Amino acid sequence: MSFFRVLNNLFRFNRTNWRAVSLCFLAATVFWFFNALNKFYSTNVRFPLQFEYDQQKYVPSQPLPHDVYVNVMGNGWDLLRKYLGLKLPAVVIALERPVETKKIVGSTLPPLLASQLGNLKINHIVTDTLYISIEAKDSIRMKVFVDPKEITFKKGYGRISPVVVLPDSIQAEGPVSFLKKLPDSLVIELPPNEVHSNYREQMPVKLGYESVKRTPPVVEVMFEVGEVTEVQQKIKLDLVNVPEFTHVMQDRDSVGCIVQVPKSRVDDFQQTSSGIRAQIDLRETRTGGRKVLPSVRGLPPYATLVTVDSVRMKLY
Repeated sequence: MSFFRVLNNLFRFNRTNWRAVSLCFLAATVFWFFNALNKFYSTNVRFPLQFEYDQQKYVPSQPLPHDVYVNVMGNGWDLLRKYLGLKLPAVVIALERPVETKKIVGSTLPPLLASQLGNLKINHIVTDTLYISIEAKDSIRMKVFVDPKEITFKKGYGRISPVVVLPDSIQAEGPVSFLKKLPDSLVIELPPNEVHSNYREQMPVKLGYESVKRTPPVVEVMFEVGEVTEVQQKIKLDLVNVPEFTHVMQDRDSVGCIVQVPKSRVDDFQQTSSGIRAQIDLRETRTGGRKVLPSVRGLPPYATLVTVDSVRMKLY
């Protein structure tokens, strides 16, 4: 009975007793923890990578490896510092010929790591291969514009001024192979909204390559919008660059077209419509009969061509 009485007295709620028990457990835990840290262990440790090369002349075409995993053995204290990020060294890899270096085998890394691991000993490199993709850096200038035909308007509304893009060109800088795939000019796509008021928005420049830097990354697109109407117009047809010793037979000397103009400027359009011409360029047209769609020249900036009649002609 005396044994059970002792246990009962020990675990009976008594602030002094529990304080003493807690201190004993804490002391035992600290002793075990410090004793464990004095032993040697093997574990995988992640080390950040840093590649050294001439960044003025070269640029990665794919993201470079960020880290390498190494199986190391060391004192518990040293391993704890690595896991806590204390004094964690970056593995510096110098690339003398960055364009020619496509991969680095993991087994070649220990000499680079030896001087940066302190008291840790390398067992083996966990990361098998580091793949490198670096190219020569270059830059090009690209025109940017908006295709007016791709803008959608609310019924009865339309564009009544030219589309302005500021700036009208951007600089693209990046890997040479990517730059060669880019066009000379870039079309800025607007959201498919039905526009019914003056438009002024900043639009991102999208090239499709994360490795290509755009300067600036956004452009401003603006144009005026107002109520519009369609005007039917008869315009004179001109033939240009007619080949020598070639006869042309056509079924008309003028064509009909439909032009969209602001309601407030219909009278202005009628007064200046005499300067509008339909034109067919025969420079590369082959002999024989065919239908040809002429281009329209001389439209005022506020007017937009909707349709134009085709012309049946024969060259012989």
